[in-house]
Amino acid sequence: MKSFKVILFIILLTACSKKDFTYQPTHGYVPDENTALKVAEALWFPVYGDLIYESTPFVARQQGDTWIVTGTLHTEFGGVPYIEISKVDCRVLKMYHGK
Repeated sequence: MKSFKVILFIILLTACSKKDFTYQPTHGYVPDENTALKVAEALWFPVYGDLIYESTPFVARQQGDTWIVTGTLHTEFGGVPYIEISKVDCRVLKMYHGK
């Protein structure tokens, strides 16, 4: 009887450990333009500081499952922040500031 309880316990423990607790939103973690803009700003600010606000408004466009967000260039010199964000899982695929 004791070995039956041990085997049952192992089976239940194994069954519970295989349960997948990950959540995947239907439209991805970055489902729309507004979210892409907020994510981009949140990622740019710690790296580039207030410099990013010289390139407002920020513009987001979707290309497949990727959001591409850039700043707006107001002079012929300088650069703007640029980021590519995965719509599905919010991974940063590319990020830089042009010069």
